[in-house]
Amino acid sequence: MAFDKKLLEIVACPVCKGKLEYNKEKQQLICKADRLAYAIDDGIPVLLENKATPWNEEA
Repeated sequence: MAFDKKLLEIVACPVCKGKLEYNKEKQQLICKADRLAYAIDDGIPVLLENKATPWNEEA
């Protein structure tokens, strides 16, 4: 199942309430401010702080 990019207009980082960016290759939503990556599972973003992984721009 593909991620609906229209969802990006309404979802926000649960930590800072900031904008999330979509990483199609890794199927993640990225919060650059908090340096966290949120997984997308079957087209549904898992926006739980305790499920987020550290994000590194170089990776």
